[in-house]
Amino acid sequence: MKERNKVLDGGLNILDIVGKLVLIVVMAFPFFWMISTALKTLGETLLYPPSLLPESPQWSNFAEVFKTIPVGQYLVNSLIVCVSVVLLQYLIIVPAAYSLSKYDYKAKPLVFALVMLGQMIPMQITFLPIYFMFSDLGLMDTYVALIIPFISNPFGIFMLRQYFLQVPSEVIEAAKLDNASDIKIMFKVMMPMVRPALVTIGLLSFISNWNNYFWPLIMTSQDAYRTLPIGIALLKDADTLQRWNIIMAGNLLLVLPMLGLYVVASRKIRNAFVYSGIK
Repeated sequence: MKERNKVLDGGLNILDIVGKLVLIVVMAFPFFWMISTALKTLGETLLYPPSLLPESPQWSNFAEVFKTIPVGQYLVNSLIVCVSVVLLQYLIIVPAAYSLSKYDYKAKPLVFALVMLGQMIPMQITFLPIYFMFSDLGLMDTYVALIIPFISNPFGIFMLRQYFLQVPSEVIEAAKLDNASDIKIMFKVMMPMVRPALVTIGLLSFISNWNNYFWPLIMTSQDAYRTLPIGIALLKDADTLQRWNIIMAGNLLLVLPMLGLYVVASRKIRNAFVYSGIK
């Protein structure tokens, strides 16, 4: 019986390893194909059957991206929007999560329900009234239109609330005995204790806004305010003949910063979800 169990355990381990390898290949192959295509000549991208690797890497494809579209301007716009959204979100989600975790008031269940409801409503449902409102206010083609709709983060409030609930109330009481105000308690006492959650929320928000294509597409019509995803999409309209090697080089420039951020912070993101009780 023991030998049979060992054989079964060994077989399950092999299946587990094979399954993980298959998932890795399936998930990594599109990224590999993007890199390979970005380094090919135009002729190689049109071959059938396609080749997996370029005969001679064409690093000049990346220089061609910069010649075709103003990458620097789009990059600056993306950084302005993403950094502004993250900073403004912190100013909202920290007090909101603090009040939902450490204060008792009659409307608390209703407020928490509204926060949870906010996670369920996609932007595609609310964009029309927001669009008309910003249009009436003359805010089209401005940074305000790209930033303000995203400064409220229901998921961030929920996640930070889970962290705040784990902070002992005695810590807050001790701070109040030292005549610390609620603002000082939130930003000087609580925030350092929940730093992993703050880093995770900030990174997830940054990545989400960096990859946002729909909202900048409908809110901007000038290069002065367009973000990098919009700029990379314009590579397809730059020529009648679609230069897939140049398009893939542009997409690689778009993806690499986010990939680097995730690799650096992946452990913190996993730990934040585990310690907050989110499974």
